[in-house]
Amino acid sequence: MVKNKLSHHPVASFGTKPQNFWYRFFSSQRFLAIIGLVFLVVIIFPLARTYSQRQLVEREIADVKKQIADYENQNAQLKELATYLQSEQSLEEQARLNLNMKKPGEGVVIIEEAKSNAVEISQASSFDNASNLQKWWRYFFD
Repeated sequence: MVKNKLSHHPVASFGTKPQNFWYRFFSSQRFLAIIGLVFLVVIIFPLARTYSQRQLVEREIADVKKQIADYENQNAQLKELATYLQSEQSLEEQARLNLNMKKPGEGVVIIEEAKSNAVEISQASSFDNASNLQKWWRYFFD
């Protein structure tokens, strides 16, 4: 008697599959794979975009840090130069070079460069005394 009550029940029994297309589609492995793929795509694309933007920002930060270090180094060099230019040694050096000044009791010696006109004249005279063949030889091989 129990068997008769179970067989007349409106719910499908365990041994039979329902013939409804939508029920089969939603319960199939393909549908679960498609849902999983859509879920992955929805998650991965924003993550990839965020990762690339983060890398770009990190590169910009590294560039800015490098520029800051360069400017700090340049600033230190300029401070050093300003300190030197305000020193007595710099003042004395500029007075000697630009204003031709000297300390009291100091002698100034001026050394002029020797003019090379005499050397050029002697070379020109020896060049004029040479034969034409020697002149061509010197032109190409000296």
